[in-house]
Amino acid sequence: MKAALVGPDNERLHEARRATDRERGPEPVLEEVLGFAAELAATGTGLLGAPPVAAGVAVPGIIDEPRGVAVYSANLGWRDVPLRELLAQRLGGVPVALGHDVRSGGVAEGRIGAGSGVDRFLFLPLGTGIAGAIGIDGRVEPGAHGGAGEIGHIVVRPDGPECGCGQRGCLETLASASAVGRAWRDVCGDPVASAVDAARAVERGDARALAVWEDALAALADGLVTAITLLDPRTVIIGGGLAEAGDVLFGPLREAVRRRVTFQQLPTIIPAALGDAAGCLGAGLLAWDLLSAEVTSR
Repeated sequence: MKAALVGPDNERLHEARRATDRERGPEPVLEEVLGFAAELAATGTGLLGAPPVAAGVAVPGIIDEPRGVAVYSANLGWRDVPLRELLAQRLGGVPVALGHDVRSGGVAEGRIGAGSGVDRFLFLPLGTGIAGAIGIDGRVEPGAHGGAGEIGHIVVRPDGPECGCGQRGCLETLASASAVGRAWRDVCGDPVASAVDAARAVERGDARALAVWEDALAALADGLVTAITLLDPRTVIIGGGLAEAGDVLFGPLREAVRRRVTFQQLPTIIPAALGDAAGCLGAGLLAWDLLSAEVTSR
């Protein structure tokens, strides 16, 4: 969990992190989230002399943002958790904004990060899995049911690995940082090797690493072209652990996408600017948005 106290000009006044023990089950994890939020609020009161005026929280899964409910989160084991209501109770009734973790990250990248000033973008973090945020004129599209942007579950290799969603060959089983790390471990024999290690081996000219890397990039380019065809973004912003590979990723990826497009307009493909703080900062922006909306409605 990443948390911050954020001022009205998006300055980070205080930051904190805490591990989440998912092995304990969904209810203890929920209590960890609520308790961490309460501690952060108390810290803010102590540091700044006044309590927070709103809260924002971003979680993975299918999120019904209008109702403030985490409908389904495989990562956390949650189903139909009324998170906004529970947080508001724990925090003494302050307004609470709820968002999807990647869409919240997209809000931050779109307003104060790599997508600032871009009218249409796709934010794509490549981490444990792959999800996406569809940016349109300063906002991020949630979809009709809270599931917009789930590009990681586009099937790019029908005979590929089984995915947790029940399909085979989903993009995230082949091109996420987890998938690349897993493929590199199988080849190199190091049980703790990661995608970053694979990228370093590519830089050293290791032919085995290059084969792993090229397979992942081919799958990623195929998935991106599908997204480009559907969404026509002006810019694709790549974040997450795999983006840390820098030019080892971006040069070959841009070329692979260029080779695959036909009638589509080729978007700019750039690295994210906010790193792993994007979701946290996006949650803060959602909280400030909520306050602005309440003031406007009065």
